[in-house]
Amino acid sequence: MPNRLATESSPYLRQHAENPVDWYPWGADAFERARAEQRPILLSVGYAACHWCHVMAHESFEDTDTAALMNALFVNVKVDREERPDVDAIYMQAVQALTGRGGWPMTVVLTPDGTPYWGGTYFPKVDGHGMPSFTRVIQAVANAYREQPDAIARTTDAMRALYASSSRPAGPTGPVDAALLEGAFRQLARRYDRALGGFTGAPKFPQTMALDFCLRWYTRSGDPTALEIAHRSFIAMGRGGLCDQIGGGFARYSTDAEWLVPHFEKMLYDNALLVRLGVHLWQVTRDGEVRRITEATIHWLGREMTLAHGGFASSLDADSEGVEGKFYVWTAPELDAVLGDDAAVARAYWRVQSGGNFEGHSILHVPVAPELVAARLGMTNDRLRTTIDAAARTLLAARERRVRPGLDDKVLAGWNALMTRALSDAARVWRDPSVRALAVRNAELLRDRLVNADGRVTRVLSGTEGPCAGPGFLEDQAAVALAFLSIHEVTLDPTWLHQARRVADAMTRHFFDLATQSWFDTPDDAEPLIARPRDLNDHATPAGASLALEVVLRFGELDGNPSAREQALTQMTPLAEAMGKWPNAFGYLLGLAPLAIDGAVAVALIGEPDSTALQALAAAVADRYVPTLVLVSSQGETAPVALLEGRRAMDGTATAYMCTNFRCEMPVTDAATLLQQLATSLAAT
Repeated sequence: MPNRLATESSPYLRQHAENPVDWYPWGADAFERARAEQRPILLSVGYAACHWCHVMAHESFEDTDTAALMNALFVNVKVDREERPDVDAIYMQAVQALTGRGGWPMTVVLTPDGTPYWGGTYFPKVDGHGMPSFTRVIQAVANAYREQPDAIARTTDAMRALYASSSRPAGPTGPVDAALLEGAFRQLARRYDRALGGFTGAPKFPQTMALDFCLRWYTRSGDPTALEIAHRSFIAMGRGGLCDQIGGGFARYSTDAEWLVPHFEKMLYDNALLVRLGVHLWQVTRDGEVRRITEATIHWLGREMTLAHGGFASSLDADSEGVEGKFYVWTAPELDAVLGDDAAVARAYWRVQSGGNFEGHSILHVPVAPELVAARLGMTNDRLRTTIDAAARTLLAARERRVRPGLDDKVLAGWNALMTRALSDAARVWRDPSVRALAVRNAELLRDRLVNADGRVTRVLSGTEGPCAGPGFLEDQAAVALAFLSIHEVTLDPTWLHQARRVADAMTRHFFDLATQSWFDTPDDAEPLIARPRDLNDHATPAGASLALEVVLRFGELDGNPSAREQALTQMTPLAEAMGKWPNAFGYLLGLAPLAIDGAVAVALIGEPDSTALQALAAAVADRYVPTLVLVSSQGETAPVALLEGRRAMDGTATAYMCTNFRCEMPVTDAATLLQQLATSLAAT
């Protein structure tokens, strides 16, 4: 008999619909029952692509004896962290405070009013590896609730104090200026893994926002180490097992320092951030390998993650047929059978050997630079590339006959917007109409299905035909506004500028608190929780507050409003000390800071969007990586932003106006002169 999760929109929740656990979705019904029966709530939080979530579900939640114990002791609530990042963030804060660490699956026990008093992550079915069994843990936690009310009260009081202190605005901790940026970069450089790329330690996450800041710092300072960190790390990830060598796309993280053995789940947001970094790296380096890795990721997105309506699915599972990574790994005999005469070259390139490198199988990776492999094999670089590309296509076709990992097909507004922005940059830089079409189609879905008449963003669209559910969070509202601005930049269609403005205005109305001058992650009319979340750190995605500040800054530049910079710097100064000490946690904000410190390099293009002359000017703008670029276009009609006021096409020819610090250069009509102006503006930063 299915439980209450059977009718939920989340694929992750529906995965637990046949559990014998008497699950509730998050909501009033669960809390009302807990209050009526004076029972604690067991909150279990996970997501569809989480390997250890599946392990714990199989070991404990599918076990009738464990479920009976859970049902007897608790009101049990299951949450998809991707649909409810607010619930996840609030209780992850508690778990980290109580245990010193966090992760998923997250297991938290709450009093009937929602206050946490105990928390942890994965627990095995039986005692082992220094961990107590799940059943032993929940019996002890339930007994404590009944028998030790004073101790529970002390813990819940401490949790409430924690939430109260984190919601109070802090004062300035230092200036946000070039010295802070340099200090933050030096901190990152000290953690740089010179041998293997990325930052030292294992497991190893891409930390794309920190790498993006390094690239931005290079364009500002010219420090070659900054470029090395960003470039070499990207290449190392792209050659490693972290990157799907035959299908494209990056896994969530590497379990080792060498980027070899991934946690095989693929998340939309990681790939969105990495695509955008790859585009910007190519602008700086013109490295063909960077472009190939980035375009392969875009092809994976189009092939495996794009739904019928143009939305992007959230994730691919790590597991297939109950085995982590089974879909992606190979044996040497399998390669020989599939590739025939090309197998020897493929095995040398991807270092596939008898015995493998992962549980008797091989994760394909490129441990030796391709040009060295070509030399060893007596091949030209071009011939090796042609052979490997053909082998990858053949292996991909063979792999498609395997049982595929599960696809979480819910469409999340914020994650889709991050990818749409990345695709817009790729289409603008590489002048690729197919990538542009992919981006525009997704933006149209966001506009038509997930943004209402008041500019409010809804968080979730369930599958292809499913309903929209849940109010959007700050990351959704801000990311969608930025995505619409990026679509304007690639299409030069002013209607997207209006759409971005509508979403941005709603963001300020509902997420900015005038009394505290702070951004909150939930809107002012959201369901009340034990605390109103306000997370200022980057995690796997940029902090919502950082995305919101970028929206404010970009519209400030478009509107000729210098107070936007002052507002942004005022909101950054309480974080200045933390940005300098822990730059990995503030990579996005550090990358954004120059826009607040120095302002934008703003370019207005005037003319017919599809004309050859205007497209030539747009191509010139796309030729260079300008981290603080703000691009806007019109055909000379009523100006929707101040940057377009009084602008006209000179002598009827497409014209570019480049401005810095609200001061504009002479208008130009040829791409070469515009490139010179852009180069001069970059040299001046």
